[in-house]
Amino acid sequence: MSVHSEVRKVTTHRLSEMKLRGEKISMLTAYDYSMAQLVDEAGVDVILVGDSASNVMAGHETTLPITLNEMIFLGSSVVRAVNRALVVVDLPFGTYQGNSREALHSAIRIMKETAADAVKLEGGEEIIESVKRILSAGIPVMGHLGLMPQSIHKFGTYTVRAKQDAEAEKLISDAKLLEEAGCFALVLEKIPAALGEKVAKELKIPVIGIGAGGGVDGQVLVIHDMLGITQQFSPRFLRRYHNLAAEIKGAVGNYINDVKSQDFPSEKEQY
Repeated sequence: MSVHSEVRKVTTHRLSEMKLRGEKISMLTAYDYSMAQLVDEAGVDVILVGDSASNVMAGHETTLPITLNEMIFLGSSVVRAVNRALVVVDLPFGTYQGNSREALHSAIRIMKETAADAVKLEGGEEIIESVKRILSAGIPVMGHLGLMPQSIHKFGTYTVRAKQDAEAEKLISDAKLLEEAGCFALVLEKIPAALGEKVAKELKIPVIGIGAGGGVDGQVLVIHDMLGITQQFSPRFLRRYHNLAAEIKGAVGNYINDVKSQDFPSEKEQY
C-alpha cells in the first residue's frame, strides 16, 4: 500500500467538519513544487497559491501585476507536490471583476490547467455575480473580505479595515452574501479581532483570518513572511517562526568562501 493511499485528503467538507468540532484550520501559502511538498508533508490543512506571489516571487509592489497564466504556472507546480492539503488558487486582479463570464472562464482555466481544489476571489456584493457563476459550474469558491490587496488603490493604504461601523456592517452583510451564494470558506484580512470573532460566530462556513484575531476558525500566513525569508514586511499579525534570511545568506557566504579558498570541492567531492 503506497503512502499516498493512506493520506486522507483535506476537502471543503472536512473543513466544515473541523469548524463544527472547534478544530482550528491551518493555512499557508506556497508557490513552487519544493516548498509545497515540505508544507504538505508538515501537515498543513490548506495551501493557498496566493497572488502574494506578485510580491514575494516577482518583486512587484502590489498584487495587481500578476497574470492568470502566471498563477496557473504556480498553481500547477504546487498541485504536483501535494497529497493531503486542500489547494486554493487566487484569481488574479482583472480576471473576474465586473464580468461574470470572464470570471467563469478564468476559474475554469485554473481548475483545468492546475488541478487545484478551489479558487479564491476578493470582494463581496460587487463581485457576487462572478461568485455565483463560478459556483454554478461546480467550482468551490473561497471568499476574501477586509483588507483586499487587489483594491489597494481604492483603499490607498494597507491599514486595518472595518474599524468604523458602516464598513463593519458592510463586511458582515458581504460575508453573509458570500455564504448564501455558496462559498465554502472565507478569509478575513486585517480587521479588528472582535469583528473577526463576530463574523466567525454568525457564519456556518469556516472563517480563516490573517490579522483578524484568534476568534476565527483558522489562520493563514505568507510562507516567506513566517519563515523570515522576507524581512521588509512586519505587520503586527505576523509571527516569524524562523530567520531563514540569515541562515540562507550564511550558507551562501560559506559556499562563496569555500569556492574562493579552493576548499570546495574536496577530494571526496570529485570524480
